[in-house]
Amino acid sequence: MVLIPVECPSCQRIDVSRYGTQPNGEQRYRCNNTDCPRTIFLLHYHDKGRLPAVKQQIVDMTLNGSGVRDIGRVLGVSAATVIDVLKKKEPDLVPVNARLLRSLDPEQVEVIIRKVEDAEIDEMWSFVGKKRQQRWLWHAIDHHTGQVLAYVFGRREDKVFLQLQALLAPFGITRFHTDGWGAYRRHIDADQHTVGKQHMQKIERKHTTLRARIKRLARKTICFSKSIQLHDIVIGLFSNRFAFGRAV
Repeated sequence: MVLIPVECPSCQRIDVSRYGTQPNGEQRYRCNNTDCPRTIFLLHYHDKGRLPAVKQQIVDMTLNGSGVRDIGRVLGVSAATVIDVLKKKEPDLVPVNARLLRSLDPEQVEVIIRKVEDAEIDEMWSFVGKKRQQRWLWHAIDHHTGQVLAYVFGRREDKVFLQLQALLAPFGITRFHTDGWGAYRRHIDADQHTVGKQHMQKIERKHTTLRARIKRLARKTICFSKSIQLHDIVIGLFSNRFAFGRAV
């Protein structure tokens, strides 16, 4: 006789105990690890939307440009399930490139300045629900490497740019390359500010890539979010995985 230990699908530990049964007779299990976010789980789910592999497929298909209804049709789950899985990813998202910050020594300012000396900043337009309800993605990249440093969402207003500027402060940037939008002129020192599209080729290239990969950012699209939360999560997932190199 072979005994196979039951593992928690979240923490992969075998400190698991039985915890009653479902109405259909399916055995339930409880993870006894106090640090594990998962408490009750099944070994076999009849609802495909509860399977960890299907949840990961939902995220992967989202990052490859599929819409909510596309994913639901292909995977055989409801649109509500797709939205629920994506919304649960929100706590894992970070708006700043933490991996790059960790690689910089905070006690050696010279290193920070040399690694991120110039930054390109720009904003790109999208909408939620209807085109009158605009949603802008503001983000900054390293002028020399093209690596995304940070991003924020909001209106095309000064207060949103100030949020991005606060996220960029730890990088020690000494020069900013932007277009002529007034928010940049008002809040960036003139001696650190270069205005002109000729210095923004990398970030414009990023915009083209984002519009090609994310349906919600395409200029002419039939795929759009009906809620601000879902809109920001989808674009945040893309930034965290492909721009920051951070698994989600």
